[in-house]
Amino acid sequence: MIILSPSLLACDFANLESEIKKVYDSGCRYLHLDVMDGVFVNNISFGLPVISSIRKICDIVFDVHLMITEPARYIREFAEAGADIINFHVEACTSDEEIFDTLNLIKQQGKKCALTVKPDTPAEALEPFLGELDMVLVMSVEPGFGGQKFIEGSLEKIKYLAELKRLKNYSFDIEIDGGVNADNITRVKEAGANIIVAGSGIFGACDIKSAVEIFTAQT
Repeated sequence: MIILSPSLLACDFANLESEIKKVYDSGCRYLHLDVMDGVFVNNISFGLPVISSIRKICDIVFDVHLMITEPARYIREFAEAGADIINFHVEACTSDEEIFDTLNLIKQQGKKCALTVKPDTPAEALEPFLGELDMVLVMSVEPGFGGQKFIEGSLEKIKYLAELKRLKNYSFDIEIDGGVNADNITRVKEAGANIIVAGSGIFGACDIKSAVEIFTAQT
């Protein structure tokens, strides 16, 4: 099953409730929430107050992508704010032990746990943790800003992870984020991704329902 997780960063923030309702009514059951601290990535987005506020108005899976330093500091707070999936970067931690500890913190909160790699980080960096994960996220652009061009090498990472998943009978989802559009979506899904993050391609579409259907159509 292909799941679309529209990125809230691309919506009209003056009309958050109606924007979320549009994607929900169009069939989306995930919402991708990019939290940036201006340190781990060179941009600042939104944080706990926004997530807590929109949690009150919708029953959609909050796919929270933490682009922050020392993510373990805030796991409990994001869980309490309404996150369903808490996803942090391999590169935000200084050791495997720190990554395992952070994953355990997420599980203790009863949330799904996920790990992300930047474009320059090999997929092999995820291997020690795959048995613990509900999801992996492959960044197909440099994290921090939308509107970037899709990095083709991301497809090989997805294929690698999909093959490991098959060989070892893992159950994690494979998510991709960055530059995914109608021109490359078929190759992305064929590579093995089953959760697709899209921003302007959904929130900026004239017909959101039709755009959702393009992204979620089975290959």
